Amino acid sequence: MSDTRHFLSLLDFSPAELGLMIQRAIEMKREHLEGRDQRSFPGKVLGMIFAKSSTRTRVSFEAGMAQLGGHAMFLSPQDTQLGRGEPIEDSARVISSMVDIVMIRTFGHDIVERFAAHSSVPVINALTDDLHPCQLLADMQTWVEHRGSIAGKRVCWVGDGNNMCQSYINAARQFDFELSIACPPGFEPDARLLEANRDRVHVQHQPAQAALGADLVVTDVWASMGQEEEQQERAALFVPYQVNAELMSHANSDALYMHCLPAHRGEEISAELMDATDTVIWDEAENRLHAQKALMETLLLANG
Repeated sequence: MSDTRHFLSLLDFSPAELGLMIQRAIEMKREHLEGRDQRSFPGKVLGMIFAKSSTRTRVSFEAGMAQLGGHAMFLSPQDTQLGRGEPIEDSARVISSMVDIVMIRTFGHDIVERFAAHSSVPVINALTDDLHPCQLLADMQTWVEHRGSIAGKRVCWVGDGNNMCQSYINAARQFDFELSIACPPGFEPDARLLEANRDRVHVQHQPAQAALGADLVVTDVWASMGQEEEQQERAALFVPYQVNAELMSHANSDALYMHCLPAHRGEEISAELMDATDTVIWDEAENRLHAQKALMETLLLANG
C-alpha cells in the first residue's frame, strides 16, 4: 500500500508533474470537444464517497469516469456502514479491494489521510475542511488556457482563509506565484501553512491593497459547508470583502477573477461580475471535468 500514489494535496505531485497534468487536461478537453473516444479504462470503477453534498464534484467525477470508459459508484454515509461507525481503516481495506480508485469528499482532512493509509488503490481528496486540491487543478487549467504560465504572477485571495484559500497557498508554492490574502481579522488560514510559505504568501486585511497589481483575483463563499449557523455573523464582517468592479479596478487591467461556485451574487461577488460575458468562471467550472480526468488517468497509469 505504501507504493500507491494518492492525491490528497497539491504537494503529493511535483511542480513538473502538475504542469504535465494541466497540459493533459487541456488536451483531453480538446479531444472531448472534437468527439474523440477517450474510453481507455474500460471496466475500471471509481468509488465516490460523499459525506458532504456536491454538484460540480459529483457530476465531474461521474461524467469523467464514464468518458474514460469506466463506472462511478456513489456512496453516502447514510447508505453505507461508514455512517454507522465502521472504522475508516476497515472501510478503506474493503472498498479498495473492490474498486480501482476512490475519491472522498468529507469534513476532517485526517479522514482522507487515514483512508489512503489503508487503501490499496489511489485516493483523491475531493474536498476536506482543510483543502480542495481538485478545484486548484481546474483553476490552474483555466489560467493556462487564457493567459499561459502563472509562474511569477500575482494572485489575490479575498475572503475567508478556508480550504480553498489554503489550497491556493499550496498552489503558490507548486506553480510559483505570489499570493496576497485579504481576510477579516480572525479568519486567516492555518498559521503553520502561512509560515511554511512566508516567502511568497502575505496576509493583510485591506482588500484593495491586496488586489493592487494582481493578475488574478479569487474568492469563495463566506460560510462554507458546516458553517451555515455562522452565515449572518460572517456576512456582517465580510461586507468589505466583496469582489466587484471597484475592487477589480485595483488589479491589473487584464486581471481575471475566479470563483469555485456555488456563488451568492451580491455577497462575496457582485452579480455584475458573475454575469459578465467575459468571465472565465464557467470555463473554470467546466474544467473540473477535464482536470479530474487527467488526474484519474495519471493515478490509474501510475498504479496500474
